[in-house]
Amino acid sequence: MRLSRRCADERQKTGGRMSEQTGTSKSRSGGRRGGGRGRKRPQISAPAFIQRKIPYYEFLGEEGLVKLEEQADWIIQEIGLEFRDDPKALEIWKTAGADVKGTRVRLERGVARKLCRTAPSDFYQHSRNPERRVHIGGTSQVFAPVYGPPFVRDLEGGRRYGSYTDFEQLVKVVSQLPSLHHSGLVIVEPCDLPVSKRHLDMVYAHMKFGDKPHLGAITEKSRAQDSVDMARILHGAEFMEQNCVIMGNVNTNSPLLVDRVVTEAAQVYCGANQGLVVVPFILGGAMGPVTTAASIAQALAEAMMVGAFTQLVRPGAPFIMGNFLSSMSLRTGAPTFGMPEPVISNLVIGQLARRLGVPLRCGGSLTASKLPDAQAAYESADSMLSTALGGAHFVLHAAGWLEGGLCTGFEKLVMDADRLGAYQVMLSGLPLDDNALARDAYAEVEPAGHFLGCAHTMANYETAYYEALLSDSNNVEQWQEEGGKDMAQRAFERWNRMLRDYEAPPLDPAKDEELRSYIDKRKAEIPDAWY
Repeated sequence: MRLSRRCADERQKTGGRMSEQTGTSKSRSGGRRGGGRGRKRPQISAPAFIQRKIPYYEFLGEEGLVKLEEQADWIIQEIGLEFRDDPKALEIWKTAGADVKGTRVRLERGVARKLCRTAPSDFYQHSRNPERRVHIGGTSQVFAPVYGPPFVRDLEGGRRYGSYTDFEQLVKVVSQLPSLHHSGLVIVEPCDLPVSKRHLDMVYAHMKFGDKPHLGAITEKSRAQDSVDMARILHGAEFMEQNCVIMGNVNTNSPLLVDRVVTEAAQVYCGANQGLVVVPFILGGAMGPVTTAASIAQALAEAMMVGAFTQLVRPGAPFIMGNFLSSMSLRTGAPTFGMPEPVISNLVIGQLARRLGVPLRCGGSLTASKLPDAQAAYESADSMLSTALGGAHFVLHAAGWLEGGLCTGFEKLVMDADRLGAYQVMLSGLPLDDNALARDAYAEVEPAGHFLGCAHTMANYETAYYEALLSDSNNVEQWQEEGGKDMAQRAFERWNRMLRDYEAPPLDPAKDEELRSYIDKRKAEIPDAWY
C-alpha cells in the first residue's frame, strides 16, 4: 500500500481551461455559512464542494489492478450481462455491433472501456443558485445525504414510516447543512403519498425548499421524464441542453442483470444530456462471489457495461460509475457495514475508476445500527474514511443512514454532517504558506512562553481548528450544569432549531407557478397507485 502523489491542484493541472457553457469547467466554489450551538460562534464559510488537495490512497499496485481489469473484461466478453424487459435497449446494442443472443449481451474485450471514454471525466451539475453548483470528477468531492429509506427515526417520534412532513423537514435541514453539497432525492420515502405521484412532490420540494443540486426519479420511465421536464422548466430548455442540471441514480440487479429501470432511465436522462449514476449493489456471497476481489471485478464489469450503454444513447452524456459492495454475515445473511472488505473495495474501486477516466460514486456513513450509537459511529467512520481516501467524487449516503439503509435518522443526519466538516478540512490538505509556518509568532513569543495571546494566535484563532458543533469538550461540571446531554440529545435540539430558523431560498414566482401547473396537470392524468 502507498500514497500516490498524483493528486494535484486542479487549476494547475488544467490551466483553468474548459468551457463553463458545457458544464465541464474545472474548478470554482461558492460559499455558505454555518450556524452554532448555544453560545455565539464564529460564522464558518463552506465551499459548494470540496477541492481535494491530498493524495489518493493506492491500495493495489499495477499487477493487481490489471488482474481485476482482465477479470472484468472476461466477464463482459465470455459471460455477458442480461438486459431484460427493454427491447429498445437490445436494439441499441445490436446497432452498435454487440453480440446479442436473446437478452444476453456480450462485448469484445476493450469495447466497453472504449465507449466509456466518451463520457466526460468531470462536469458540473448546476443548481438554481449558481453559487451552489457542484463539480463532479477531477479532484473534487461532493457529499449528499442518505437515499431511499422507507422509515424515519428521531428521539421524540421514534421509528415510523416516513411521511411527506418528514420528507419536507429533512429537505429543509439538508438545505442548511454546509457540509452537504447536494440534496439527493429520496431522503426518506413519503409513504403517505401515492407511489405513482410522490416523485412529483419530492422533486418539487427539492426545487422549492432548497437551492442545492438534486437528483430525479428513476423507478418508471414516466417518472424519470417528469423529473427531466420539471428541471427543464426550472432551468430553461436552452441552458439544460448544454448543461447537467439533474441526474438519476440507478442500481444494476447484481449479479449481471440490467433491467428496464436502468436502461429507460439512461434513455431519458442521457438522452437529454443529463447525468446517470450507475451503481452495482453487490452483497458479497449473495449477489456476487464471496471473495472480495471477484465482487470488485464484477462491479467494474456491470458499471462499465451500463456506462457504455449511456454513451450509445448519447456520446458525451455525464456518467458516474458507482460501487456499493457490502459484506454479509454468513450466519444470518444480514448485510454488514464498516467491515474491512467493503473498506478495501472503496479504495480499490477508486483506483479502477481513475484508470477508466470516469467520476466515481461510493457510499458514505454506512451502518447496520438501529440507533445513532457507538456502533453507528465506528461503522460509519470506517466506511466514510475509505470513501474519502479512495477518492469518490460523489458520495451518496454521506449522512443520515441507519439500519442498513432502511431508516433515516434525523439525529444521525446532523451528527454525520458535523463529521463531514472535519473531512473537508482533512481533504483540503495542510497549508504551508508564511502564515501557516508562523515565524512571526516565534519572533514575539520567547522560549518557555506561550502563544495564547500573541498576535498570530489572535489573527487566526477563529479559523485555526475545526470546531465540531455537536461535540462537547467542556469539563464535566459545566456539562452537567447544561443538562448532561449526550450527542443524540444535542443533535435533536440542533435539527429542531434549524427547522425553527428555516427560511426558504427565493424562487422566481413565475417558475414556481409553472412547476405547480405541471404537477397539477400530471397528477390529474396519473391514477393513484400504492405499489
